[in-house]
Amino acid sequence: MGRRILARDWSQTPLGPIESWPQPLRTALGMCLSTRFPMFIYWGPERFQLYNDPGIPIMGDRHPHTAMAPVREVFPEIWHVIRRMFDDIERTGQPTWSENQLMPLERNGIAEERYFTFSYSPILDDAGRVAGVYTAAMETTGQVLGQRRLRTLQAIVDRAAGSTSVEAACREALNALGDNSADVPFTVLYLTDADGSSASRVGARGVEPESAGLPSRVDLRAASDDPSGWILAPVASTSRAQLVTDLKTRLRALPDPNGLGAPHSALVLPLATAQGESAFGFLVVGLSRWLVPDGEYLSFLELAAGAMVRTASSARTQQEARERAERLAAVDRAKTTFFSNVSHEFRTPLTLMMGPLEDALNDSEEALGPRQRERLVLLRRNAVRLLKLVNTLLEFSRLEAGRAQASFEPVDLSTFTRELVSHFESTARRAGLTLTRHAPPLPEPVWVDRASWEKVVFNLLSNALKFTFEGGITVSLFLEGAEVVLRVEDTGTGIPERELSHLFERFHRVEGARSRSHEGSGIGLALVQELVKLHGGSVGVESTLGQGSAFTVRLPRGHSHLPSEHVRQEALPTNGSHERAEGHLQEVASWLSAEPSEGVPAEASTGRPLSGARVLVADDNADLRAYLQSLLAPHFSVETVGDGHAALEAARARKPDLILSDVMMPILGGFGLLRALRADPSLRAIPFILLSARAGEEANVEGLEAGADDYLVKPFSARELVARVSTQLEMARVRRQVAAHEAREAMLEEAVRARDDFLSVASHELKTPLAAFRLQLELLERALGAEARTHLSERLSVTHRQVQRLASVVEMLLDVSQITSGHLRLRREELDLATLVTESVSRMREEMTVAGNLLTLTATAAVVGHFDRERMEQMVRNLLSNAMKFGQGKPIEVSIGHAGGLAHLRVVDHGIGIPPEEHERIFGRFERAVSASHYGGLGLGLWMTRQVAEAHGGSVDVAETAGGGATFIVELPLAPETMSGEAQA
Repeated sequence: MGRRILARDWSQTPLGPIESWPQPLRTALGMCLSTRFPMFIYWGPERFQLYNDPGIPIMGDRHPHTAMAPVREVFPEIWHVIRRMFDDIERTGQPTWSENQLMPLERNGIAEERYFTFSYSPILDDAGRVAGVYTAAMETTGQVLGQRRLRTLQAIVDRAAGSTSVEAACREALNALGDNSADVPFTVLYLTDADGSSASRVGARGVEPESAGLPSRVDLRAASDDPSGWILAPVASTSRAQLVTDLKTRLRALPDPNGLGAPHSALVLPLATAQGESAFGFLVVGLSRWLVPDGEYLSFLELAAGAMVRTASSARTQQEARERAERLAAVDRAKTTFFSNVSHEFRTPLTLMMGPLEDALNDSEEALGPRQRERLVLLRRNAVRLLKLVNTLLEFSRLEAGRAQASFEPVDLSTFTRELVSHFESTARRAGLTLTRHAPPLPEPVWVDRASWEKVVFNLLSNALKFTFEGGITVSLFLEGAEVVLRVEDTGTGIPERELSHLFERFHRVEGARSRSHEGSGIGLALVQELVKLHGGSVGVESTLGQGSAFTVRLPRGHSHLPSEHVRQEALPTNGSHERAEGHLQEVASWLSAEPSEGVPAEASTGRPLSGARVLVADDNADLRAYLQSLLAPHFSVETVGDGHAALEAARARKPDLILSDVMMPILGGFGLLRALRADPSLRAIPFILLSARAGEEANVEGLEAGADDYLVKPFSARELVARVSTQLEMARVRRQVAAHEAREAMLEEAVRARDDFLSVASHELKTPLAAFRLQLELLERALGAEARTHLSERLSVTHRQVQRLASVVEMLLDVSQITSGHLRLRREELDLATLVTESVSRMREEMTVAGNLLTLTATAAVVGHFDRERMEQMVRNLLSNAMKFGQGKPIEVSIGHAGGLAHLRVVDHGIGIPPEEHERIFGRFERAVSASHYGGLGLGLWMTRQVAEAHGGSVDVAETAGGGATFIVELPLAPETMSGEAQA
């Protein structure tokens, strides 16, 4: 800028020639040009503008031609704003300060919303008057816009938080965005309909939808030129934001919220939860005419749309969670209603069962026999247990549904509690436990519902007896402040700390806890809690694993906390509680009844079993153990145990032939027992049948997949049980026979391998002395004189032939060993098979002549391929020897040729021939066409021939010769897949 100022002719300007400029102007200009901060000087009455290099960006396209001029000409669009500031400083001589001042400048041909922080300082002349203004300016547009947009984004999140639906969240976000009219003159929100084919307008800010002509519904599948698709259809098809520049032709009555002019363009943003997914809505945003649609502006709008998507997603998650909770609550209510209805329906048939049972047991006129009485007692005991379970389910469903009909009356709770506990004293003694009561008289009656209090005490005592094996149980009742406290302590197995918070949840069980039985509905303690809450009280538990537990029930004294309509001031007469305790006592008794006779075989009391098989029965229900024993004892030797751990120990002590096990048992369940058996090599093969009350294909498949041999669903018939046990025992016997047969086969295979190994070793060992014998024979022959050689020539020839025959046998045995062990290796090389056959025939021609066989050879010019020379010679020799042996004195024709990529070797004899039914058999190992007594040999020649042919990828077959005899045909590929010099057959 300094060079431009010096180069300009200032004589034609209000400032005059530069030489005439006053010293204050020169000084101020020097300071301006030397600083790196944007500085401006306005001099004289015209406020003529001068500036430095850092001020050039503020000038925009005004620099350099129109920027050094009176300020009202340079910035006419803001002159009405800054003129007052110039007047004030000339009048007062005091500097000014403006921070983040809006200056709507027109730069580069576009009106822009710009903000500046600047100060005006007076420049005094020699007379002390204000001659000019010195200005330091800094543009803060980015800071102001950034803070404004950040507040908008935060407002979207804050206002939409807690929305209960997607539409509500989007509306709140739309309102927060609409509050920033400077960035967003107007906004319109459309949400996609359920089928995704259209979108409906759900909100608008800054624009009147009807006046502007905003469609209430848009077809998202319309073509780009179809008006029904408006500006949303193109965005829906591409899932990308789109800039709309012809807004005036699409909308009427566009808004001008800040007096800066109505927007000319808009941005349509898809609202999608993830990239690639269909948009659930569309946000139409009007763009401010005073903001350049650059990266920062568009990024802000995309962030706003993203914030709207996140709030909508959060609302959708909350809505789905709420709907799931409502569905679960509905299912829970339906289940409770179902339990209630089913419980009612159960009671009628139970009544009709138990009434005749009682009559039959108490009938003195037609008394039952001992065996029939025993069966009916078992039936009655389990009917009582079933009635107890039905009553528990009914009571629990009433409590959960809020339909409990309690009647609170003043009760001598100490006497009543001692009476309830007394019912369990004999049962505790049977279990080897002490039952102690500490319930001194209370100074006042306690308002309780008698039936509910009975259930609380009975359930707590049953629970203590179930998990206590030694020591005792203590029941205490006492006053503590404004509360009556019932405490039931035991010295049982205890409860893990992690389980304490879940103990009163319905259907909750402590996994792996040692107990007298695994049976139970899992709602006893949950029922206790609900009944105590009905009294306005609370129940808690303290426990130490391995030492015991203590359950504490606290009830408020008096009756002011109880609903007045259910409070009686006088107690009603009641019947004894023994009958209502019977269900609990029967259940506890079933846990104890068979403990003294655990593990005792059944045949001592049931007579001689029909089968010698031993069956081990594992079930924690004593009645069911006794029933299973009575069913199986006439047929098998039966032993019963009460849990999976005892069953495992019994199986290890004396291996049974079959195990029949319940699925759910204490200490170790049926599946755990099954895994332990399958992991033990000595017990792995024992047939295993699972018993379970879980019916259906899924439960059946689960049991079989776990490794069980069979899965039997309760209830079952006696015939079905005996049939399935018998079937599994028979299948086990068959499996043992098969295993024994496989073992024998394995032994035979091992014997064959041993024989082959012996042949291999023996063949190798025979070759050495045989070679030495042949060498010594040759040396002996050379050492003989001419006369002796002539005299012994025939004997020497016979000896040579026998040595050669012996050598062939040894080689044959070695080949058999190699082939059967998979170690036959081919050493392929390129050779002429016609030449090889010719040479082999020549070597045997003398022997055939002696045998009286006329040998004829027909060979083509050349049959070239890749073959193992030694094996080919062996094959030709075997075929010629076979023809000579079975066609002695008869002609033999040999031909070798090729056609279609195959070599063809034919050996034709006119001997005894081979019957057609024997054609395949003769190629077996040690097989002969005729009896070995007439013709010698090992029966290996043809077998070896086929092995060699197949190792080369070929074949060998036999056919009848016209007029009698056999024709052997060998076909070998000339170009095998394996062309290496050595390949394993």
